[in-house]
Parts: sequence; C-alpha cells; structure tokens
Amino acid sequence: MLGHHYTHSFLETAIASVNAGCNLELSYGMRNNVFMHISQALAMGNITLQMLHDRVRPLFYTRMRLGEFDPPAMNPYSSLDLSVVQSPEHRNLSLEAAVKSFVLLKNVRGTLPLRAQDLLGQHLAVVGPFADNPRVLFGDYAPVPEPQYIYTPRRGLEMLGANVSFTAGCSEPRCRRYSRAELVKVVGAADVVLVCLGTGVDVETEAKDRSDLSLPGHQLELLQDAVQ
Repeated sequence: MLGHHYTHSFLETAIASVNAGCNLELSYGMRNNVFMHISQALAMGNITLQMLHDRVRPLFYTRMRLGEFDPPAMNPYSSLDLSVVQSPEHRNLSLEAAVKSFVLLKNVRGTLPLRAQDLLGQHLAVVGPFADNPRVLFGDYAPVPEPQYIYTPRRGLEMLGANVSFTAGCSEPRCRRYSRAELVKVVGAADVVLVCLGTGVDVETEAKDRSDLSLPGHQLELLQDAVQ
C-alpha cells in the first residue's frame, strides 16, 4: 500500500489494513514492520481492541488446527525425514506430475518424445545456460531442494545412456559473455541438439520486471548459432 502510494506512512498503512480486515503482514523485516505500529494506532483510537481480537482469533484458530501448539510427539509429521520425503514412491509421483504437466506447443516431424531406445548410438548436445545449472531452474518463491535431488536437462539425458556433450555457451541467464566457438564445436558433432534457454530469478522476479520479452543477452544469438 505504501509502495503504491495508497498510504503515506507505516502507521497509516497499519490503520487502513486492520480496518479493511487484513490480519497478516508479509514483513519487511523485524525492525521495519507495518503492523508494529498497531499499538500506536490503538492508542490513538484509530482501531479498537475488539477489532484486534477479531483479527487475531482466526490466526490462532488456524494455528491450533495445524497442531502448532501440540506436543511434537502428537504431530505425525514430526518423525518424517528425507528418507520418507525423498522415497522412491514420492520421487516417482513427482516425476509423473512433471511429465503430465508439460505442454507441447509444436512437434515438427514427430521429434518428441525422445525415447531411450532411439538414442542408443546417438550423439546428443545439450547447450545453453539452463542446461546444467541447478540454481537457475527454480522460479521466485520456489522451495530450496537438496542439490542431489535436482535433475538438470544434462543430468536427466545422461541417465538415458546416450552420448551427451555439453556446453553452457554462457555461464548465467543474463548471457553477457558468450562463447560461440565452443557452442559450434559441440553442436556440430551432434545428431540431436537440445537448447536450454530462459530467464530465471536473476533476470526477472517480484519487483524486478522486464521492459520486453526478448531473450536476455546473447541467448538469441546462441539459439541462432545452434540452429544454423
């Protein structure tokens, strides 16, 4: 509200928010929170104690339903660890969800899907800044997974038993520095080429918008060189 100039101070923002029914704040930080001014708003008479009770009640009701105040031994999730969360059953379910969520926009000459039996004896080139960089594969507000469970395109294709060559072309999504010679060398010797491009949180995220939809840096040049 303050950032969009609807209000002019944290105090005014707290008053407007609480009166509108808002009972949660995505905080700026422990020393600079809007709702830290609620006590001042209450003392000034801009909000009432009954209003605060009404706002707080559903928060604590939800926390009680979630078991936050129960002894840990009563919470069935307390005993879960990575052996359960990353069990083969859960990982297979994640794989199934990922496969079924993909949308093919165009499939010229029936190139896809790539099948392991069709790749035997084939030389694959996996190129681009997203080909083997686990850090850039997750968007804003994504969880932080264990590195050993992240499958980049390169790692996934190598599991198919194909002969895979790799070059990033540029080390990060902004692609400020591009090694065309290395890309041409890897792509030129391949039967199948997969080009992995995109943006990632380095380029766009909340409060970091772009002025156009162009591929960052030299990524378009990288793509054109691979196609050529």
